[in-house]
Amino acid sequence: MTHHHGHHCTHHHHDGPNTYGYAFVTAIALNTAFVVIEFTYGLIGNSTALIADAGHNLSDVLGLLMAWAAVILARKAPSERYTYGLRSTSILAALANAMFLLLACGAIAWEAAHRFSQPPAVAGLTVILVATVGIAINGSSAWLFVKGSKADLNIRGAYFHLAADAAVSLGVVLAGVIIIFTGWYWLDPMTSLIIVAVVVIGTWGLLRESVQLVLNAIPANIDVPAIDAYLRQCPGVIDIHDLHIWGMSTTESALTVHLVMPAGYPGDDVMDDIMQTLKERFRINHSTLQFEQGTTPHACTLHPRTATTHAH
Repeated sequence: MTHHHGHHCTHHHHDGPNTYGYAFVTAIALNTAFVVIEFTYGLIGNSTALIADAGHNLSDVLGLLMAWAAVILARKAPSERYTYGLRSTSILAALANAMFLLLACGAIAWEAAHRFSQPPAVAGLTVILVATVGIAINGSSAWLFVKGSKADLNIRGAYFHLAADAAVSLGVVLAGVIIIFTGWYWLDPMTSLIIVAVVVIGTWGLLRESVQLVLNAIPANIDVPAIDAYLRQCPGVIDIHDLHIWGMSTTESALTVHLVMPAGYPGDDVMDDIMQTLKERFRINHSTLQFEQGTTPHACTLHPRTATTHAH
């Protein structure tokens, strides 16, 4: 029999990625300047906490550059070879950001562990002043990304790095104050290890979500049971199978599904309505619907027959 495919190709609208240009430029410039200042004073003040935080801030600058590059590449128009465009670069950037952060944490922890045996004297006042500047810079930079972090994993990666750094700088300030009054120099490497623990815990979620998207898992914000129920109640549909949903980027999703409609093809208008609903109600930016009358048996080649309606 003949199968009719409803293809729906839309102009994908991003939630104002251009507005992040200013945020990225500002955050990168501020953090680059701060890395230089923090590293210099870390050497002068003999503070591993400051040097470690400078190294972590440097990883943030590189992470911000990757995230910004992904935002720009994601806007490139599809080509004959890259039919989805370069949207998935945002997924790769989120994954690279998470991995980069974990590697930086490993290096910081290694250095701090070595310093525990012979904690060096630390210039507490220098540590406090420089870390206070860090709170202001990282806090204001994170604020620029707070809105976009809710819906975009790539932007969330940038936001999390900056917000974590602001919290970390606060910890460094507290350690510096205690060192001044107590002379407990071991607090400096201890603060570094606490920084590592906080960042690793926060980064784990970013790593998990980005790996899932790389492996074409259904994005966390997609309600599969609701989509399944909606498609089954569409006029003329008696069954569906081969339902697949995946992330094209950190903000856009795609769907393919077979609709069994014994009465015959309902017309382009009906198919357009279904695809528009999938886009507006369920945030499926690109959908491909295949129509079947059910006169021959069909089973999804990727799943057992019993699991075809639960592709997730």
